[in-house]
Amino acid sequence: QVPLVESGGGLVQAGGSLRLSCAAPDRYSMYSMGWYRQAPGKQRDLVAAVTSGGSTDYADSVKGRFTITGDNGKNTVYLQMNSLKPEDTAVYYCNVVLSRPRVNYWGQGTQVTVSS
Repeated sequence: QVPLVESGGGLVQAGGSLRLSCAAPDRYSMYSMGWYRQAPGKQRDLVAAVTSGGSTDYADSVKGRFTITGDNGKNTVYLQMNSLKPEDTAVYYCNVVLSRPRVNYWGQGTQVTVSS
């Protein structure tokens, strides 16, 4: 297992901002790091991810509001979340994909709650 350290979740009013961080040990070689979210009764969906080559992927619902930044040297990823909406309320999970073998690992999750 790859131990992941997540931080930055919390309670914020609509229109506010939060920044999530996720860090993995430097000894692992990453293909990608990113964030998924899951609301009660819903499936877990991609929010944003970045590859070791710098490519990014965003859910349509967060484009223009969220920005993901990766630091491969530190195996750390940041998700800057601006203009938060109540619909963003969910448990956010850090996800990493190792380069070899290409396998998924998940963080424990951090709660993001956006009040109206």
